[in-house]
Amino acid sequence: MRVVVLLGGDSEERDVSLASGAQVANGLRSMGHDVLSLDPTCGLLELDQEENLLKGTISQLPPVGVHNTDSSMRVLEHLSQLRAADIVFPVLHGGIGENGTIQAVLDFLGIPYVGSDMLGCALSMNKDATKRLLRASNIFTPDWVLASTIDEVMRALSFPVICKPVDGGSSVGITLVTNEEALRKCFDPEQMKGRTLMCETFVPGRELTVGVVGEETLPIGEIIVSGEIFDYECKYRPEMADEIFPAELDGSVTAMVSRIALEVHRALGLRDLSRIDFILDRNGKLWCLEANSLPGMTTNSLLPKAAESAGFSFGEFCERLLVIAMKRNKKNS
Repeated sequence: MRVVVLLGGDSEERDVSLASGAQVANGLRSMGHDVLSLDPTCGLLELDQEENLLKGTISQLPPVGVHNTDSSMRVLEHLSQLRAADIVFPVLHGGIGENGTIQAVLDFLGIPYVGSDMLGCALSMNKDATKRLLRASNIFTPDWVLASTIDEVMRALSFPVICKPVDGGSSVGITLVTNEEALRKCFDPEQMKGRTLMCETFVPGRELTVGVVGEETLPIGEIIVSGEIFDYECKYRPEMADEIFPAELDGSVTAMVSRIALEVHRALGLRDLSRIDFILDRNGKLWCLEANSLPGMTTNSLLPKAAESAGFSFGEFCERLLVIAMKRNKKNS
């Protein structure tokens, strides 16, 4: 198949997106597909640029000035390549790639793509919207508050709490807060960078993650961190966390976690792929933390690790996602 992989972009998750996209493109080529890599911020990537990305030697920051451009519109500069493709594979983490903007553009143009549509992406990207839908679906999620002041948090929740941007990803900006002084730092304008902050009750327990592919769950993973929480550093520095696939769980617990992961996937209207994150507390109660419509796709990311546990090579897994998306598009056309 002729595939355009979208990667990079200008969000704070650009580094992760470049790494994910380059590896997806490489994996698809290993399966015999004709692949172009397109960065909405900088344009088409040459093969030597992709190779440098795979080696980790290319600059991972956009050129000066591009942050003020509308990357979703820059995609249109390459409309001929997009229309010539059999399918587009978005691997744009954060920003326009994960909040539904790119998906809306592709839908408007009638171009098929892998992954959730505009609504599913928007709902899962906004953690407040996600949690409201989870509560409406009778799925447990920790108490939370969208707050613009410290007093709002203090009135609604008790320490410890987790503070994070309401629309962030890759664990960027997540902080475990145990006292008022630490909470005050989270509300520093430079720290917030104009974004809305969500605070939620910290639930101690085992951190579990479940990949959903099509309408099936992959083997459940457990994340054991060296620190207190699975933040950005833990996620992308291998020595900071152990990621165990499959997690050592009783059969009944495995069935429960897999079932609820599918319920979350469906409640948010997600499709093709997602990763659902949970805490299993000391009493055996399962709390959904969030859903990821476009999880990391490096060979070391959680979703590909779950796929490897299920017997897929990285290339086979990427191709599986293409096949699922193509079948869905043919069914709906």
